[in-house]
Amino acid sequence: MCGQELIMKASAVLDVPELLTTAEVAALLKVNRSTLSRWRSAGAGPGVTWLTANIPRLPARRRRGVAPTGRGLTIRKLPSGRWFAVLKSGRAYVSGRTFDTRRDAQAWLAREQAALTGGVDPRAGRSTVRMLLPVWLEERKHSVSAKIYVADAAVVRLVPHSLAALRIAAVSDREVSRALIALSRTGLAEASVRRFRDSLSSFFAWAVRERMIPTNPVTPTRVPKASTPRTEMYPFSEEELEELYGRAVQRDQRLADLLLIDAWTGLRWSELRAVRVRDFVEIPLPVLVVQRAEPEGVQVKGTKSGRSRRVPVADRVLPLVRLLAAGREADELLCVTSSGHRLHASAFKRTLAWASIAQGRRIHDLRHTAACLWLARGVDPVTVQAWMGHASIATTNLYLHHLGTAADRAGLDRLNRRGHTGGTRSVVESQ
Repeated sequence: MCGQELIMKASAVLDVPELLTTAEVAALLKVNRSTLSRWRSAGAGPGVTWLTANIPRLPARRRRGVAPTGRGLTIRKLPSGRWFAVLKSGRAYVSGRTFDTRRDAQAWLAREQAALTGGVDPRAGRSTVRMLLPVWLEERKHSVSAKIYVADAAVVRLVPHSLAALRIAAVSDREVSRALIALSRTGLAEASVRRFRDSLSSFFAWAVRERMIPTNPVTPTRVPKASTPRTEMYPFSEEELEELYGRAVQRDQRLADLLLIDAWTGLRWSELRAVRVRDFVEIPLPVLVVQRAEPEGVQVKGTKSGRSRRVPVADRVLPLVRLLAAGREADELLCVTSSGHRLHASAFKRTLAWASIAQGRRIHDLRHTAACLWLARGVDPVTVQAWMGHASIATTNLYLHHLGTAADRAGLDRLNRRGHTGGTRSVVESQ
């Protein structure tokens, strides 16, 4: 006979208002079941009426402070004056917690019961963040790209110990915000803190899907604004680009050609490394088909936008691209060193002495240079957006602001107009 049937039979025979299992009595008395059994064998401890060998009944004087709330929920006042709430599913004990006020206990019970009804098991939320992170990463390894997985794996190293030690069900947006602020104070860049938040949000979203917690505590949080100035784009003008090319040729002809090609096509460094010979097409017009990227240390993947694009090859660099493709197999990499090796940013900058010839620019500023060259020559922003692979026209418009709008030029013309003597006093006197 199962325990539930035994309880029902004992209730019918003895006509008692409430029967509790050993686990339930142990939970109410805050002792282990083994301790309760030792009390029974020694005749010590609180008075408990044992109906059978494994079904006790708590005496009425011990149940006087117990307030049933229905649907398997119980709240009772402790001798200390605090309130102890018990969540049960049927007669099975699920979890319990102590609160300062009865209202807090009732609110917790309501939330837990709603979660239990919605399919979230509160018992699953007892595992700590530190215990669950490896489980999440194991699943993450087979569902995201290698680059994203590297960023996700850094969560184990970056998460504060105070947050990692918490049970996952006890983590709120307050703890997450404190973790983000703590990382910012260590000097971590705002972009790195943002990546940490994205990975942490993915972790808690996984916990929601696994029915461990009802909501994602990272969603309402925001990354603190960085106090350091943001790195602005610093493109080359056409004259500066030619001067840079001339200095680079003196060090390495092939790398100088690749530098100029990148500055006129606007490819990201990872896209430049992944271009194949067959991606160079001259009919009906010379273009580079950009459909993959290969960041250093990461396997080949799709472009940042996830879509391929066609970038025209201007006459200034068309002979250089033809020279790179001549006599090569279709599947070979187009942009390689003079010895045929794959491009690496560190070797590229070391060979060209980039720090001394680039005047404080980054390699990525070559991409910005291409957008500015196109816009300065009258290409419309929508076309530039397609060539650059921008998801939003707002990103392309940043280059327009850098070059200056028509209003900026009109204002400057007014400032430079002859006939103004300067100051306001002379204008008033002339009137």
